[in-house]
Amino acid sequence: MKKGKLLFDLDGTLIDSSAGIYASLNYAMKEMNRKPLSQKTLKSFIGPPLMDSFINIGMSEDEAKEAVDHYRTLYKEKGMYQVTSYDGIKEVLTQLTKRYELFVATSKPEFFAIKIISHLGFNQFFQDIYGADLKGVRSDKKAVIHDVLKAEKIEDLSSVIMIGDRAHDIIGAKENGIESIGVLYGFGDKEELEKAGASKTIAKPAELLDIF
Repeated sequence: MKKGKLLFDLDGTLIDSSAGIYASLNYAMKEMNRKPLSQKTLKSFIGPPLMDSFINIGMSEDEAKEAVDHYRTLYKEKGMYQVTSYDGIKEVLTQLTKRYELFVATSKPEFFAIKIISHLGFNQFFQDIYGADLKGVRSDKKAVIHDVLKAEKIEDLSSVIMIGDRAHDIIGAKENGIESIGVLYGFGDKEELEKAGASKTIAKPAELLDIF
């Protein structure tokens, strides 16, 4: 009998990455001679593609590309390692990997996601790690999930569930014909996740063991 597949978002689902991301974002704003971002705006950056978020705050495409470059300068140096895994997530992954095949599916560039998972010692839990490319060709969650399904030759979509904390995780899952679970301990909220169409929402990682 084939195991079911669980796709995990990274930021806001497996890890709290806010410290490194916020520092790198405001470094980029400083280099662009702009004011620091508010806490609310900083929070909105976590999850969606970085280019889109910079454009959403009023930058042109060229300015957004420059801002992304500045962001990555600091992020590569130290920001990506300023992360902590959520309480209980390691124990949850330990249990789930006995019964399911686990994958990371993130809008964060795959290059960074692989380094972060390795830094945390989480490689043992995941069959593979999928993320955006650095050029922005594969950047949204729909494209990342599509690549997971294609690369892993997954045809039975009823065996796959996406787990994430933002609307784009849920929408990306829906666009690929798979179910999704929204987590409330990350950077999204219940209204956002339910409006996007999450099949279920959970308040803490341990609740995944009640579902699976």
